[in-house]
Order: sequence, then C-alpha cells, then structure tokens
Amino acid sequence: MPTRTMRAVRVHEHGGPEVLRYDEVPIPEPGPGEVLVRVHAVGVNPPDWYLREGLTNLPPETRPKVCLPVIPGTDVSGVVAAVAADVDGLSVGDEVFGLLRFPSFDGSAYAEYVAAPASDLARKPAGIDHVHAAGAPMAGLTAWQFLIELGHDHPSPFQAARHRPTALDADTTVLINGAAGGVGHFALQLAKWQGAHVIAVASGAHESFLRELGADRFIDYTQSRPEELVREIDLVLDTVGGRESSRLLRTLKRGGALFPVFFGAFDEEETARLGVTVSGTQVRSNGAQLAELGRLLDAGTVRVAIDSTFPLADARAAHARASRGHIQGKIVLTVAQDGTP
Repeated sequence: MPTRTMRAVRVHEHGGPEVLRYDEVPIPEPGPGEVLVRVHAVGVNPPDWYLREGLTNLPPETRPKVCLPVIPGTDVSGVVAAVAADVDGLSVGDEVFGLLRFPSFDGSAYAEYVAAPASDLARKPAGIDHVHAAGAPMAGLTAWQFLIELGHDHPSPFQAARHRPTALDADTTVLINGAAGGVGHFALQLAKWQGAHVIAVASGAHESFLRELGADRFIDYTQSRPEELVREIDLVLDTVGGRESSRLLRTLKRGGALFPVFFGAFDEEETARLGVTVSGTQVRSNGAQLAELGRLLDAGTVRVAIDSTFPLADARAAHARASRGHIQGKIVLTVAQDGTP
C-alpha cells in the first residue's frame, strides 16, 4: 500500500527565512494517547524562528537536541482525522486547537496533518474560526500561566523557585510592556478580566488597538520611558524581557513583582533593596487550561488579534514579517483543505 503524503514546511539547515522548504512528507501516524489532526491553521511564534536559526539565543546548556530536517511549529487549529485506540473524549470530526509538546521543539505543526497528544488539545471555540483559534495557544497560555494559574510543577530553566502569579483585582495596577504583541494583548485582556487597572506600553501606532482591548492608560515608548512616568505599580509583565528588563524595576511599589517573559539579567542586591521580586516561568502545553481560555474566547471576553495571514507554502514570508517586528497580535499560516486522508 503506498505511503500517504502531505505537504509540510521543514528546516534542513539553520539560517534565515530562506531555509524554510515546502516539502512532501509522509502523513504521521498517531501514537498512544494521540490523535491525527487535519490542520486548518498554524500560529507562528518566536520558538519557530529560534528553531530555524539553530536556538542560538538559548544558553547552550538549555538547548534541546534537534535532528534535521525538522518541521517547526507548535500552535494548531484543525479537525480530528483519526484517533488512537486509547484516547477517550475526542472523535473523528471534532474541531480542536492546541499547543503541541511544548517546551520541546517536536510540535511539527507547519504541516497539513499533525499527530497531537490529546492532552494538549481542547475543543475549538465554536464562536471563532480556525485562524483565530490557531493564534491563541502559545501566547494565550503564556499569559495564563504567568498571570492566572501556573498549572504545573515543572521547574523553570531560568529560576529555582516555582513561579507564583500575583492575585489580580480592582486594587491592582499592572503595567504590560510590549502590550500589542501576541502575549501582551492576551495579558492585557486577562488582567482586565480579573478587574485590574492596566497600563499598556507599545509604540504609538498601537494605541487605539490597545484602548479597544481595555487599556486604562497608554504609554508610547518611542516618546517616553515608562520608568520615568509611573511609580507604585503592583505588577509589571514584560513581554519584551531581555537585558533592559531591569529598568522597569523602579516602576514597582515595595512588595511588587516583575514577570519577564524572556528572562534577562537582574541584580539580586538591587531587587532586595527595592523590596521587589522577579519571577518567570516557561509555558507548557495544557489542554485543560486552553479549554478555560477557550470559554473566554467563545464568550468574546478575550479576543485574538490577527496581524497577518500567509498560506503554509509562504512560511518564509510569514517569518520575514515576524523579523520586521511591531506585530499587532498574531501571525498565522493557513492550510488549504483539499481532501481527506
């Protein structure tokens, strides 16, 4: 019997967007605990280009081993096409979305079909399409696990202590740096859902977008620095992170916290002197949490903003768009549907 094939984007060598190749490969078989998903849309996330570039931005001791060629991608929305014998609760024809196998780099989502752990999936909200659903998993779960509930006991590679979200309510002021991006726009909406007062930091082009999402105050970082404008903040979520994150410590009140999504370097003496804490985590796949987020998406309490869409075959163009930055929401790949396995 001939092997059934599909189209997928693969990395054969590390480099820029030009190394992404649109290949013909076998359709995967779902293993124990897995379903085969016929992919309708794929969310594009920073780990996708980290993988393409060779994970050079990660400390060598934390880099997972990657065997080339590899199919990048973790975020999918699609329809169940086959179910392993030991999977309960999902059936052929069900619409699902999920963050697959993260924090490993074995998601293999840039493809027409993907074998997905059933525990990583949730029912796609009926009220949104596959493009918007594919934009939600990694960014939405990152915001959820930083702000609402961690949901796992796995240690972070960036700190020894377990991350603990800050309780958010009407008496809490949250500053979100990089509020217009994938994680940022989810974090803004989740903080507002919890009743917090939210200050959004982004470039001026995103002001009306962020105010529509509920931002109480907007700071254009191209015109002024937030650490020179605000004080007595309860929580800073820095979705930009990295080397400059520590400058935001001075916006916090004593007892406040800074959550950098991409960890940077912090001086323990400085944080102790200021009486603040710095804490981060690494997002992990979690179908149950995604189902909770899905209910908010279905109700319209939280929405997914789409920056741009590209056909799967044009993944290079999607990565080139990502490299230009100033993204508003999510970049998504769309997958043509022309038959069944």
